[in-house]
Amino acid sequence: MTVRSTVSFGSIAAAVVALLGGCTSASQKAAPAAGDSVSAQPVPSWCGPKPIEFGLLDGNGGNSWRLVATATGKEETSKCPSVKGFRYADGQGNTLKAISDIKGMVAAGVDAMVVFPDAGKAVLPALTAAYQEGVVTVPYRVDPGGQAGVNYDEWIGDDFANDAHNWAAWIKKNVPKGGNILFLGGPAGSSQSTTEYEALSGDLGSDYTFIGQTPFQPTNWEPTLTQQLLTADIAKYPKIDVIVSDFGPTLVSALPLFTKSGRPIPALATTDGNSLSCFWAASRKSDPFDMITVTTGNDNVRLAIQHAVALATGGQPPSEKAFKGPVFEDSTDPAKPVQCRSDLPPDTYLSASMPGDQQAGLDG
Repeated sequence: MTVRSTVSFGSIAAAVVALLGGCTSASQKAAPAAGDSVSAQPVPSWCGPKPIEFGLLDGNGGNSWRLVATATGKEETSKCPSVKGFRYADGQGNTLKAISDIKGMVAAGVDAMVVFPDAGKAVLPALTAAYQEGVVTVPYRVDPGGQAGVNYDEWIGDDFANDAHNWAAWIKKNVPKGGNILFLGGPAGSSQSTTEYEALSGDLGSDYTFIGQTPFQPTNWEPTLTQQLLTADIAKYPKIDVIVSDFGPTLVSALPLFTKSGRPIPALATTDGNSLSCFWAASRKSDPFDMITVTTGNDNVRLAIQHAVALATGGQPPSEKAFKGPVFEDSTDPAKPVQCRSDLPPDTYLSASMPGDQQAGLDG
């Protein structure tokens, strides 16, 4: 498809440009993808011969996780020389803008798009319209509703239930007599947090009580809101044995509230982040606590891109349709030590395939 207009870029796109090149400002034509350059790497099986323009969209790109995921996505498309242009759009947490961005990508002439549909079912009509226009449309990570082959080509999820099963097994081992569990999730209605709660509650049984709002307390994965909620929870609940969070770095500014209240930091079951791991390391002498993290899942975008590019270029799609991340750290298991890189920015995810030192370059 011929590119006829451009999609504006937010701050995340600018940072990706600085590291990887290939994205443009709102006033420029979309630049060639890195795949246009000569590469010594073999062409992956998911990269077919048909040249395409590609778009990556976030419903809310304003955090470090998305920064790394966006750069990871740009890196993944660069493996396929058939991807001739790469575009990015950030909905900035505004559902109407996210819908407009999807429509804008179609108008811009992209042949394939991968979308993080933060607003869930609210963006399904826009996804469906893109699919019906012939654009290969692959939402990932958050379930937008609908079904593949009707509303979009494929939905590439993360096996969030697997994360919850890992958390539950660890909780039963390290808090064996039961206890009170506080689950801090993402935005209200998040399919990710809901799936995790269902798996957790099913595994843990009646010896464990979920306190606070269920299925989870919505934090929007924002540190400030997390701190506000946890302040109220500490005042309300004299006994919190385990905190479960599906975005661990948001906890860092809130956890010292326990110490200030004269209470120990509960056991944590969460996802990794350098800020959290270094907080754990700094707390070992004065306020030790046990912690398990699963991979935070930045590489989920790679699988989604492989599917989208394969379908658009005539390549071979992967057989996997969900990203399945393993346990990354376990403070109780010497084989999976907590990893703190104090020489790197706090907003670094050491479980990601993109090296931490390369992620650090995104902050510049």
